[in-house]
Amino acid sequence: MLDKLLYIDPGTGSMLFSIIIGIAGVLIFAGHALIIKLKFFFLGGRGKNAEGDRLPICIFSEGKRYWNVFKPVLDEFEKRGKDIHYLTASPDDPALKADYKHVHSEFIGEGNKGISKMNFIKADLVLSTTPSLDVFQWKRSKGASYYVHIPHMPNDITTYKMFGLDFYDAVLVSGTYQKEEIRRLEAMRSIPEKEVVLTGIPYLDKMKERLDNAKTADKSGKEKTILLAPSWGNNGILTAYGASFIENLIKTGYKVIIRPHPQSFTSEKDLIDKLMKQFPESDKLKWNRDSDNFNVLNEADILISDFSGVIFDFSLVFNKPVIYTEPSNDWSQYDCAWDTEELWTYKILPQIGRKLTPDNFGNIGKLVEDCISGSDAKELAKGRDLAREQTWCNIGKGAEKTADYLIAKHEEILRKEKEKADAAKPANTRRKSTKKLFA
Repeated sequence: MLDKLLYIDPGTGSMLFSIIIGIAGVLIFAGHALIIKLKFFFLGGRGKNAEGDRLPICIFSEGKRYWNVFKPVLDEFEKRGKDIHYLTASPDDPALKADYKHVHSEFIGEGNKGISKMNFIKADLVLSTTPSLDVFQWKRSKGASYYVHIPHMPNDITTYKMFGLDFYDAVLVSGTYQKEEIRRLEAMRSIPEKEVVLTGIPYLDKMKERLDNAKTADKSGKEKTILLAPSWGNNGILTAYGASFIENLIKTGYKVIIRPHPQSFTSEKDLIDKLMKQFPESDKLKWNRDSDNFNVLNEADILISDFSGVIFDFSLVFNKPVIYTEPSNDWSQYDCAWDTEELWTYKILPQIGRKLTPDNFGNIGKLVEDCISGSDAKELAKGRDLAREQTWCNIGKGAEKTADYLIAKHEEILRKEKEKADAAKPANTRRKSTKKLFA
């Protein structure tokens, strides 16, 4: 009888276990936050940002992989002689070694340590690519006045986890469709409208500038190059198609460069090791692990990838066609699950490239040829022009527009805070200061 009373079926047991783990996680994080608060209290709020110094404009970067997003903005501030603070959660962030006079870079700790420090930051304005502000661990600091989000990809702003941008004060976008997506979510959730500013895409501007200044390779009479640059995980091309796909690419007679996602060498090491052993490098096949993807993108005539941001870098900047796999993402936990409109990405992909399917898998050579110089080439070129028009405003001026906005917003914040402080002064104090002013 007792055994029956104590029995818990596997489904209920799993649910209870998840609840317990969740509660434990909350308690651990709450305890960690309390410890930090106590340190700040007993140390008199001392620390680089807590010595009474309130940062004017600061950037929070959760990792060095976002350096390409922030560098153009930092360069613009440096050029103007305007101070800005760059707080990074990567100990080897390139900013820490950059030769700046007006950009003040600081490593604030990896992972939750860095996030915890940001939860108590004192700043007028905070700029970041990190979504889910005030949703998970990253909380709005009572000492920060204004939070601005800058995307790291030129596509739908609703592909963040649910409520990803709800608690930001402003979002910098590069296309009007992104603004419309934000406004639809705000209306559905009955939340106040945030400031949405069309600034552009600074990192793409820099890539385009680099391409414009690069020597154009003479490819006349040379073999075409296919770049295979998949994501990692179950939906990645190497996982889904494996060795048979690489064999088909080699059979095309084109030069093939395979550039796995960096995470693949960690999370899919056995698969990558097996494929690299099965397909060693030759005159026709290269494996690429360069930290900078510019040269390999410039060399390629066509890109084959899955649901990855590199598709837009390649199409918009290098103006070349792509072949992509059917996106199979489960969007149920993402903001776009709330939206009634189809993702812009889904609408634009067929116009800038061709989809890889089981039906054309075995005839990849013809698909590549059609995209590069065959029947689809002109149509895809028009599609790339349309994509640039819709998702890349202020081409070449993204960093300039971003800096303009941040500086103007900072001045506005200071002005409003002064007006608020003046209004809070006793009436007799205000009259005295007025008499002095006009004496």
